[in-house]
Amino acid sequence: MTNKILIKTNDLAVLTTDNHCLVEPISLTLEQGKNLTILGETGSGKSLLAQAIMGALPNGLVARGDVWLNHNDKNDSDNLEKLSEKQRQTHWGNYLAMLPQEPTLSLDPTMNIFWQTWESLFFVAKKDKTTAKTATKSALETLGLTKFTDYYPHELSGGMAQRASIAVATTGDASIVIADEPTKGLDEKNKQIVIALLQQIAKNGGTLLTITHDIDVAVALSDDIMVMKNGQLLEHGHAQTVINAPKSDYAKQLIASAPSNWQTKEKEQLSDEILLNVQDLTLTRGTRTLFAGLNFSLKKGEILGLVGDSGIGKSSLGDALCGLLKPKHGQIIWQNQPKRQQVLKLYQDPPSAFASHVPLQTLLDDVIDKHGLDRSRIPYLLQALKLNENLLKRSAQNVSGGELQRIAILRALLFNPVLLFADEVTNRLDPITQKETMDLLVEQCKLCNCTLVMVSHDSHLINHYAHQVIDLTAYYVAINKK
Repeated sequence: MTNKILIKTNDLAVLTTDNHCLVEPISLTLEQGKNLTILGETGSGKSLLAQAIMGALPNGLVARGDVWLNHNDKNDSDNLEKLSEKQRQTHWGNYLAMLPQEPTLSLDPTMNIFWQTWESLFFVAKKDKTTAKTATKSALETLGLTKFTDYYPHELSGGMAQRASIAVATTGDASIVIADEPTKGLDEKNKQIVIALLQQIAKNGGTLLTITHDIDVAVALSDDIMVMKNGQLLEHGHAQTVINAPKSDYAKQLIASAPSNWQTKEKEQLSDEILLNVQDLTLTRGTRTLFAGLNFSLKKGEILGLVGDSGIGKSSLGDALCGLLKPKHGQIIWQNQPKRQQVLKLYQDPPSAFASHVPLQTLLDDVIDKHGLDRSRIPYLLQALKLNENLLKRSAQNVSGGELQRIAILRALLFNPVLLFADEVTNRLDPITQKETMDLLVEQCKLCNCTLVMVSHDSHLINHYAHQVIDLTAYYVAINKK
C-alpha cells in the first residue's frame, strides 16, 4: 500500500541572482509516516534545499523548479513556487514547519521561552489559552527545560536554546517538519530526547525531513537517506542500504569518518611553563549557581577538554577565562597577563559573532586594519580550512553555519592568540571536515604556543586531542546538593 504523499519537489534548484547554481535540480518525495534524511558536508547545499522548500531563501538567492504541498484530506495540492510569499506563509506552522540550524536566529530575544512556545500552540495550533499553557509546560518538561521557562534566549546555553527552538517549532501540529541539524550542541541525554520527539512526527501521521552530518542521528530517524556534496545529489536509497553499503566514494568516506573511528595518536609533550591558575572558582548566571569550587592549572600550549551536560556552565567558564564574566568567588591568575585581543572565544553560534549584512571580506579587513594583522596568511588559512575565497564576498547570512564557523576560526588565528576558547566549534561540520578543521586548529595553536580550551559533547573528539579533561558535572552536582 502506497502512503499518501505530503510534499514533493520536481527539479528544485537554488541559484544566485546572477545565475550561479548552488544546488543542482533535485526531486524528492516525502510520504506520510516516512522520514527522509539528507547527509552531506558543510556547504553541500543541504540547508539551501530545505530553505527553498520552505520558501525562506536568503536575499540574493532564488529557487527554480516546483514544490508541491498536499495540505488537506481532499488530496488538494499547491505548487508553493507559484504562490506569493504571503500565500506561502499561510502554510507555515499549520502544515509545514522548519527547525532552523541556528536557534539564536529562530527565537524572539524579547520573550521568554514559555510564552514563545505558548504562542505557537495558541496562534498556530489553535489551542485555547488554558490548554496551550498546559501543553507548553508538558513540552518544556519533556525537553528538560522546566527550570528555565522564565528564561530569555540570551540566558540559555546553546543546547538549551536548541531544545527551546524545537519546542516552538514542533508544537504547532505541522504534519511536515524540516529539522536542520536538530541535535547539534546537545549532550547525549538530550540528543536522545530530541530524537524520540522527532520520531513521533511520522508515528502521528506526518513526515520528517532531517538535515544532519551525524551518522547516529541519520540511522535513528531515517527510512531513506540522500547524500549530497557540492550541491549535487550523489545517492538516494533505503537508510540501511546507504549506511551499510554506500555506493559513492564520498558517502563511504563520510560514514567511516565519525570521531569514534579516529585513530588514537600520541599527544605532544608539554613544557612546564604555567599560563594560568584557576583557584576555587564559582560562577553564577543571575540567581543560578552554575558550579563551585573549581581548581585547575593550564600550561602554555596545553589542550584542555571541557565536558558536561548542556547548561552546566562550560560556555560560562570560557567567558570567565576571556574576562567576559566576573566570578562570584575565586580567581583566575595569569602568570603573565596577555593582551586583550590574544585571549579569544570561538562562539558556539557563529552568527552571534558577525554582523549579518556586511560582506565577510569587509569584516576581516576591519579587524586586520585595526590590529595590524598579517593579511598574507588569509590564502593559506582559507585553503587549510577548505573555504572558497568567493565566500568572503557574501554576508554572514548567505553562507552555511559550518562555513561561518570556519571563517570565525580563520579570524581568530590571525591574532596569534595566547588562549583560544573553542566552544563546540565543529558541531556544524561533517566528520571529514571536522577532523581536518580540528587538526588545523591544533596545529596552528601548536605553532604559536597557544593554549586551547575545547568544549564538546563528543567524548571521542575530546579524548583524541586533550591533554587534560574536566567534567563540570561533578562541580555542578556538588553545589546543587547543598
